[in-house]
Formats: sequence, C-alpha cells, structure tokens
Amino acid sequence: MKQTENNRLEYKEKLTDDLEKSVVAFLNSKGGSIYIGIDKKGNVVGVKSPDDLQLQIKDRLINNIRPNIMGLCDVFTEEHNDKTVVVINLAGGTNTPYYIKKYGRSERGCFMRIGSSSQPMPEETIGLLFESRHPILLTNTPSRHQDLTFKQLKIFYEEKGLSLNANFAKNLDFLTPAGKYNQLAYMFSDTNRVSIRVAKWWGTEKLDLRENEEYGDCSLIKAMQKVLDKFELENITQARKVGLGPREEKRLVDNKAFREAIINAFAHNDYSNSNTPIFEIYSDRFEITTYGGLVAGLSEEGFFTGMSIPKNPEIMRIFKDLEFVERLGSGMPYIVEKYGREVVRFISSALRFVFPFDRSIENEERNKIIKSSEKSGEKSGEKSGEKSGEKILNAIRENSHITTQELSRIVGLGTTAIENNLRKLKAQNKLRRIGPNKGGHWEIVEDNQ
Repeated sequence: MKQTENNRLEYKEKLTDDLEKSVVAFLNSKGGSIYIGIDKKGNVVGVKSPDDLQLQIKDRLINNIRPNIMGLCDVFTEEHNDKTVVVINLAGGTNTPYYIKKYGRSERGCFMRIGSSSQPMPEETIGLLFESRHPILLTNTPSRHQDLTFKQLKIFYEEKGLSLNANFAKNLDFLTPAGKYNQLAYMFSDTNRVSIRVAKWWGTEKLDLRENEEYGDCSLIKAMQKVLDKFELENITQARKVGLGPREEKRLVDNKAFREAIINAFAHNDYSNSNTPIFEIYSDRFEITTYGGLVAGLSEEGFFTGMSIPKNPEIMRIFKDLEFVERLGSGMPYIVEKYGREVVRFISSALRFVFPFDRSIENEERNKIIKSSEKSGEKSGEKSGEKSGEKILNAIRENSHITTQELSRIVGLGTTAIENNLRKLKAQNKLRRIGPNKGGHWEIVEDNQ
C-alpha cells in the first residue's frame, strides 16, 4: 500500500488489544478504514484464517463498544500483492460519544482521531457531545400500539437463512429503555399506518395523475420490496439485434444505481414527522424524494464520495442483515459514476434523485422503421406510377381521342392524378399530343418508331 496513515486510515500488522480504541476514535470523528495485515510502513504482510478473524472482530465490536454501532461498520477482505488483508470500514457516528464499554464515558473509554493517531477525548468534550446529542426518536419513543407482530420480518430473515430468536426485539433495538415497543418496532411490524406512495404522471409535468399506488399497512421491509418490484416492471428493457452478434439490451435507467437509490431513500429518510419517501414516474424520468436532507456533519462533498453517516443506523442494520445493502458507502459513488452529481438535487430539508431515461435504442429502432417505411412508400409509389402509366398508354392505344375524364374512369385515378401521369409520360418521351386539347389526339411515341 503506497498511501500513508492519516486521520481516515490506519494500518495494523495483526489484530491487537487496542482495536476498540481505534474504532471508537474513527466513530467519534469522520469515519475511516482500518487495514489488518499491513504494517505501519504500508507493507502488505497478510493475515491467517481471514474468515475466523472477521468473526472475532465483529464479535468484539458488537460486545465491547457502546452505543450500538450496527450499521456504522463493515468488515470484509481484500487481496493485496496476492495476500489477504481484513478491512474495517467505519462511518462517522451520530450517537457520539462512542466509548469502550468497560471504561464507560471517560477519558479511558472515549477517543478521537487526531492526525494519524487515536487520542483520549477530554472530559469536557465528552460532556458537551453527550449533552448536544439528540435522542433517536424512533428508538426512544414508545409505539402507541403494543400488540405488534413481526411475521413478515421473520419471513425475510428466514429467506436469508437467519432466524429471529426470543431476544430479537432487544437485539434489533425495537424496545425503549422501559421495555416497550418503540416507533422503530411499529414501522417493521405486520400492521401499521406507514404508507409509501408511488405516483405515475402523464407527460413530464406533475399535472395529470395516471396512477397513485400506496404501499402501506405492512412491515417497512415488505413495503420497500413492493416498491423495488414495481420499478423492476416500470424500468423496461430495450433490445436490438445487431448483425450476427449478441442482442444488445438496455434499461431506461441503470438498474443497480436506481435500486441503490431506492434502498437509500428508505434507510436515510427522516421518519420523525411521519414523512416517508416519495417515488414518482414521469414519461422521461424517475424521481425519488427523501426527507431530512444531509445528516449533520456530512458535507455535500463527503456525501458524493461515499462518506456514510447513517441517519437511521437501526434500519441500516436490518437492511444489512437482509443483504439489501452491500458495502457501507458504496452506493453513492456508483450512482455518481453512472449519472454524475447532477442526479441529486438538494432542496429544503430533503434530497431528490432524478434519473433521466435513456431511450437511445428505442429511438434508433424507431428511426429505422420510419426510414424503412419511407423507402417502402417511395418504391410503392414508383411501382404504382409505373402501373398507372401502362394503363393510360393501353387505353390510348385503343382510343387516341380518349379524354381525361374517360382515362380517370378506366384507370381508377382522379383527373388531377391522370394529368400528372400524362405530363410524366410526355416528359419521358413516351407520349405526345397532336393538335389542340379539344379536337386533337394522342400519339404513343414508341409505337411510331
């Protein structure tokens, strides 16, 4: 690794006792990455039994750090110089100060990142952070309904080979400190009043509503799946065959980028005022509006480059369990790579994603059909003209004094069309008029040569 350690990057040759210290420091700052299997000089040494090491790290982070950091960290492996290293990717937390459980909120338990080192956090700073921290409404506010069931959520977990045991409500932060179901639990319960709207408009403006579907009265995870399924149908596939090669296919919008945006809308929406993300379909684009704007402490630059500070870490944790989310912070860079930063519009207390349709294949195929039709029409017109000319010549052979009206009746064309055909035949030197229009007659040139 050529990059040196800094305030967002740390190397460890092996797993050490001070791992929690480093993790807490990143959580209390702006996040960062810890590479295990790389020495302080950046030399890759690799690790043994990377799978066991990942499990050990996850267990330590879950049990030794408070508040709960699920949704704020990713642990995975990478290959460098043909050696395996373990990467811990961390987002800056919103529930600061984070601390090592056995030392509590003290200078021994709280750390922050200064340069390339993790330093103890002064007690004054600890106090200020704790006092200024806003409680998470979803977890601290009890649900008005306590007779909640979670069959739908359990089905999603079972489909991933996971099970929710008797302690699932506590493990998923579904309980208030007093032990009652909270608003988060209500949102993921089988029956609730959390409604997700998908609106489809005629044209490009919000004027004439075509469809208005509500996905509600069910677990938030099931509602999200319904939205994903809806747009799987709306995001149609265009296709064309070029020569003998494989068939080229293209969706209206990049499917992976749009899927990431939908999931992010559910994960990062501010539900505190009963606002839910809105999904809209126009004739030229898809739009997603999510409420709450950027998380405090996250700049637009950090947002676009994938710095992840989950607004709802508890929701993010469930999405990660169910594999709706891959790597922390990887979605936005992919979206920007495909569409540029203009895909996101920052509006008052909200974010709007606008995905324009790519109809290039559809337009090319339509142009081909139009050109083919025009050519066919030209050929058809030419053939029709040739047949009409022959009929006119045959009629004149039988009666050189025939009138325009009589030709119109015999050939089956209007008098104007007959006159046009007569002019063409004269221009082609196939026919000439002898004498005046009245009293004269027609003479076929080729018959007199």
